[in-house]
Amino acid sequence: MISLSLAEIASIVGGQQYDIPDDDRRVTGPVVADSRAVCPGSLFVAFAGERVDGHDFARGAVEAGAVVVLAARPVGVPAIVVDDVTAALGALARAVVERLGTTVVGLTGSAGKTSTKDLLAQLLQRHGPTVWPEGNLNNEIGLPLTALRADETTRHLVLEMGARGVGHIRYLAGLTPPRVGVVLNVGSAHIGEFGGREQIAAAKGELVEALPSAAEGGIAVLNADDPYVRAMAVRTTARTVLFGEAADADVRAENVRLTALGQPAFTLHTPSGCSDVTMRLYGEHHVSNALAAAAVAHELGMPVDEIASALSEAGTLSRWRMEVTERADGVTVVNDAYNANPESMRAALRALVAMGAAAKAEGGRTWAVLGEMAELGEESLAEHDAVGRLVVRLNVSKLVAVGGAEAAWLDMGAKNEGSWGEESVHVSDARAAVDLLRSELRPGDVVLVKASRSVGLERVAAALLDDGGAAGAAGAEGGAASR
Repeated sequence: MISLSLAEIASIVGGQQYDIPDDDRRVTGPVVADSRAVCPGSLFVAFAGERVDGHDFARGAVEAGAVVVLAARPVGVPAIVVDDVTAALGALARAVVERLGTTVVGLTGSAGKTSTKDLLAQLLQRHGPTVWPEGNLNNEIGLPLTALRADETTRHLVLEMGARGVGHIRYLAGLTPPRVGVVLNVGSAHIGEFGGREQIAAAKGELVEALPSAAEGGIAVLNADDPYVRAMAVRTTARTVLFGEAADADVRAENVRLTALGQPAFTLHTPSGCSDVTMRLYGEHHVSNALAAAAVAHELGMPVDEIASALSEAGTLSRWRMEVTERADGVTVVNDAYNANPESMRAALRALVAMGAAAKAEGGRTWAVLGEMAELGEESLAEHDAVGRLVVRLNVSKLVAVGGAEAAWLDMGAKNEGSWGEESVHVSDARAAVDLLRSELRPGDVVLVKASRSVGLERVAAALLDDGGAAGAAGAEGGAASR
């Protein structure tokens, strides 16, 4: 973060100073909400959670080097005390971003936010110092913590914006006003909470409503292939840039195909020229993500050849999102267990089929190890049934449905679509899935592991990789990269 005195911080957040002998002392390190991440010069933010109260760790944070604690009550060490810690954190983020004047890019959508954010970060950092969220820090706490990592050298600040209902993105955009807003899609993720796609579209469109006008440099980057997103053009005074495969998209993909490994290749067209891209990521769904990132990079001044080169070299920076690792015995594990919704589940299954095509020709099999897609409300049974049916229609060799009622619906859909014998199996939990796979997998098999985060199916992928070791060839191409 930029250097600020304790007096300045107290003024920004409207807080009272406690046990501060010198309010000219400055915060020069990161703002953190985990005492284990404190380093000299930090500001430690104490949140009172359901299971852990950050105030209990305030003294340890100061002993580790924190200059001050942002807290809801006095904690016996230097503290700035406020009525609402979350609101104060947001106010601090807004003040810092306003002082910096960096270009803020806001990103939202029902699916693909984190993958697109990772791609965009890898493009823009070629163009100048860039800050972006680790993982999916996209709520009223994660977003300001990310923004506060920016300093005077930061040229681009990429922020992922999630929503649990109408008004959430408007609030986030108010904390760190974006100049560029990207809306990827309107799908069925969290549809049970929102009540329908129209309500999801209303919430996602709050991002483009928050943009400055075209005359002030505002840019709305919208998915031309999603009618809900395309319609958001009338909700903004910013200049609209369309991306997609539609003929009228400003940034579009032509000649889209998958390599023998299931990696997308296409010709990238922009208003300033075209260039070929072959991605290291897996699955055709990454084409749309790449186009969104390319559209932003192009608008911020990157040449098309440099964009294509960066897209061709980019990996995934976030864990458990289409991490592809080949075991020493020839079994390939695709860990996409971070989260799931109907759209991302369908995309992952199609990627599995593409990746497994060559393996099946040599006698290998494709396995879909799937669990619950959460927060679908009244649509849950129908959506799980539809995914089970899709497994059969795509000719995936084996379905292992893991968990309770939702997994039973996946299994039911597969069986109703024509699965027979042991092609579809319902097991109770991750341990049972691991036991089954250990007894059945053979060299050449490709295994997709995917479910909502609450299911914890990453344990299945971890167990499979512990069993077989990792050859590293595929993992180096699609696995999580360090930065």
